[in-house]
Amino acid sequence: MANKKILPIPQVLDVLNPFKVKKQRMMNYNPAVPTAMRTPVAESRITVFNYSPKSLEEKTLTSVAETYPYMVSENITWINVDGIKKEEVHAIASCFMIHPLLEEDIISVGQRAKMDEIGEQLFCLLPMMYYNAESSAIEQEQVSIVLGKNYVISFQDDPTRDLFDPIREKLRIASSRIRNGSSDYLCYSLIDIIVDNYFVVLDKLGERIELMEDLVQHYPNTKTMARINFLRREVLLFKRSIVPVRELVNGFMKSESDVLEDRDTKYFKDVFDHIVQCTELAETYREMVLNLQEMYHTQLNLKLNEIMKVLAVVTTLMAPLTLLAGIYGMNFDNMPEIHTKNGYFITLGAMGFMLLFMIWLFRKRGWF
Repeated sequence: MANKKILPIPQVLDVLNPFKVKKQRMMNYNPAVPTAMRTPVAESRITVFNYSPKSLEEKTLTSVAETYPYMVSENITWINVDGIKKEEVHAIASCFMIHPLLEEDIISVGQRAKMDEIGEQLFCLLPMMYYNAESSAIEQEQVSIVLGKNYVISFQDDPTRDLFDPIREKLRIASSRIRNGSSDYLCYSLIDIIVDNYFVVLDKLGERIELMEDLVQHYPNTKTMARINFLRREVLLFKRSIVPVRELVNGFMKSESDVLEDRDTKYFKDVFDHIVQCTELAETYREMVLNLQEMYHTQLNLKLNEIMKVLAVVTTLMAPLTLLAGIYGMNFDNMPEIHTKNGYFITLGAMGFMLLFMIWLFRKRGWF
């Protein structure tokens, strides 16, 4: 959060306007409903990296059928599908003998992050998180990864966004660790870059929380409270999405599958440490947002107390003057002071003296 740019308060009000955000629920999957399927995308993109320490083949495929030869390739193959189409997923699943239950998980939406081991394949599903600067909201897409002996198949929801470019750049370098590693190291790299991006989203949430602290101090009104509630929901949804990832990574660490090499276990342990740290930080931010709500109510009470204090002082100052005005406003003929020549000015002077004396007394006692 260092070197962050602090926006002026009026600009912050526009940036954090939750009423401009139209956002789908992030956790709307009901496993009891078999029709909880995604809407097919108009166009998908399939890319392949087939590599070994001495060779690299990088292609963008035009059809699913072009992935079939890689089933028997001796090199490591990474097939990445951007944009989910049911017929394409079914074709790939049939070719690589992916279990129908895993195929259904890939097509379904809004699922909880998990890891499964079926036969000689390991499967994991986890959210890839993004921060939308325009709406100040957190967005996510579901990423499914199938790990086999010499291949990794990844499925992404959104063909327009991708975090895997750094991995592609490393694959193009012959001396890189990932280029000389096995398929499980590639799977680790994909999970690791997704988890690392969680910290980027958390940094944005931290900036918003700090900006909200300024708003609460300067603008403790109903709009500010609405923004706090919006921020609280974002933090809760973020935490709810990433907490199961810890179990997912732990599943890789405990798995005894032949697909995983013992030397790569330490890398999954490193990811486990990162996701634990990320979860703890998300919990800290949740508590900070709750403190923001308490701060808002405190500021509101202080503001109300200041208003009541001013009204009480004004009422106290005017009470003696009202008493004098009421006494001499009575409609009686037999009043000694009513026929005094300068009685009007004397009464006004007495009232002014009483007012000044009370102001001096209140200030001396520190009442205002």
